Amino acid sequence: MNRAANLAAYEKKKLQLIASLQHQPGTNIRLVKDTSNLFRKREPMHGPGLNVRAFNKVINVDSENGFAEVEGMTSYADLTCECLKHGVMPTVVPQLKSITIGGAVTGIGIESSSFKYGLVHETVQEMDILLGDGTTLTCTPENEHQRLFFGFPNSYGTLGYALKLKIKVVPVKPYVRLTHIRHKDAAAYFADLEYRCKQNIDFIDGTIFGPDEYYLTVGEFTDSAPYTSDYTYKNIYYRSIRERDSDYLKVEDYVWRWDTDWFWCSQYIFADKPIVRRFLGPKRLNSVTYTKIMRWNRKYNIAYYLDLLQGFHSEAVIQDVEIPLDRCSDFLDFYFNSIKFMPVWVCPIRPLKQNAGFSLYPMDPEKLYVNFGFWNVIKSREKMGPGHYNRLVEKKVRELGGMKSLYSEAYYPPEQFWDIYNKDEYFFLKSRYDPERKLMDLYAKCVQRQ
Repeated sequence: MNRAANLAAYEKKKLQLIASLQHQPGTNIRLVKDTSNLFRKREPMHGPGLNVRAFNKVINVDSENGFAEVEGMTSYADLTCECLKHGVMPTVVPQLKSITIGGAVTGIGIESSSFKYGLVHETVQEMDILLGDGTTLTCTPENEHQRLFFGFPNSYGTLGYALKLKIKVVPVKPYVRLTHIRHKDAAAYFADLEYRCKQNIDFIDGTIFGPDEYYLTVGEFTDSAPYTSDYTYKNIYYRSIRERDSDYLKVEDYVWRWDTDWFWCSQYIFADKPIVRRFLGPKRLNSVTYTKIMRWNRKYNIAYYLDLLQGFHSEAVIQDVEIPLDRCSDFLDFYFNSIKFMPVWVCPIRPLKQNAGFSLYPMDPEKLYVNFGFWNVIKSREKMGPGHYNRLVEKKVRELGGMKSLYSEAYYPPEQFWDIYNKDEYFFLKSRYDPERKLMDLYAKCVQRQ
């Protein structure tokens, strides 16, 4: 890998992008890119937008010193593939191949190594950020732009765009040994999760199938395997959790174990059925395909109108929330009585000490949190108010001292939103780094869907 040549190509693209930005009319500049994992409606784009598709290359992987340099629009599929060639992987790899490194940092990224390394943005050592006026800044935790560095996560492109990042990587072994541990009640489940997060393991996440069926999945690197399972086509990973106590996967198959079926969301387009799987084929069984279908459905509201024809009122509840460990049983009591659909994904997070400085997504570095991911549509004969179930989730998360990601629908009133997401620091950063308001503000983008 020729780092010098790749850096020169990056610098050339950066100058071209800056020139393009200077010709953008007005304000509310938006990116033109191939992928998006946002699950909220937005107003249609007006104008040409800022085309960042070319910023999709891995510049360098330095396995000896434990870091990689990568452009912001690079997908984790490409980044991880390149890292594995060097015997390493990013410390935290979000579950879906279509997620980009820049998107995971300006949003919130998580995976089964987050109990060791925190959220994706905590794995970043340096960022080149493009501001709305065309200025580019290199931001680190120590330099004069450290407040932007720590305020960038959860800003969703409203403070600038990450064009290049330097991230931590860690060595891997060829295989991952999985152990699935079943529990029958929440108290024992979360006690066991806390215990195992203190052990010398490499990965841990969980799946809840019902009020009396909880699984933890512990992953450990290993040099050899008596066999390996394949969940990239005919077999479905999440079903295997209930069917076997242990399993072995190649390291790349472990990283993407959830991608083939978008966790379990492939069932909503019948892609869990053998005949549909054969029709799609292994190359199309992935998050890229499902994201395209989701965007098409959202554009034309196909599922919504089909539900109306059948007399149902529907509301999509697609959320990831972080709850302090000692309040997780309370959250599940709420969930089983209100949201109800299964399965639910569980992933522990232990913020690193520096996380106290990530101003727009503050988490207590002394606490272990648990992410709950739940993604489905609630249908009812009774018409509820707009965002009824999502508002219930927001209220409960706030009551329990948790945090909620903003990649999906949000309904907070302004004063409550800014109380959670640090109004004073956000608008300090906005006034310093986007004084002309070339980029929209966080509330307008994430709640008002502009």
